[in-house]
Amino acid sequence: MALLNILHYPDPRLHKVAAPVTTFDAALQKQVDDMFETMHEAKGIGLAATQVNYHYRLLVIDVSEDKAEPLVVINPEFLKKDGETVYEEGCLSVPGVYDKVTRAERVTLRAQNAKGEFFELEADGLLAICLQHEVDHLDGKVFVEYLSEMKQNRIKTRMKKREKQNM
Repeated sequence: MALLNILHYPDPRLHKVAAPVTTFDAALQKQVDDMFETMHEAKGIGLAATQVNYHYRLLVIDVSEDKAEPLVVINPEFLKKDGETVYEEGCLSVPGVYDKVTRAERVTLRAQNAKGEFFELEADGLLAICLQHEVDHLDGKVFVEYLSEMKQNRIKTRMKKREKQNM
């Protein structure tokens, strides 16, 4: 397994729309394993392939306290979204930034696992929030784009400044 480089906002590659996964093989399983390792190392609960510059419709999630409930979601499609909730979100691609975002309270999702088998998942709470957040990444959207233009500009400035300091 290997740690992958996480892209940071406002990197334009974060806005690329991911293509469907069509091949379910050992290379895909390695990508899944590397993404879980990267997510855990970064202390995250979700990671979309777009965030590691792999532009296919793949995401990994584990919202459990003990990181014992890994979920692989490939080619996700929301079948239903219900209710509304506001949750303070953060993102591995926007380190140190947290803000409130309005999302659906409950979701029903159809997707494939790493073997290509289809499944449906009903989720609420943190899992529903995380699924919506990560699918947004696959669609080329970062959570800060739900915020006001003024907040977005401040975050862009802060991220660019941090990037220069890390060079």
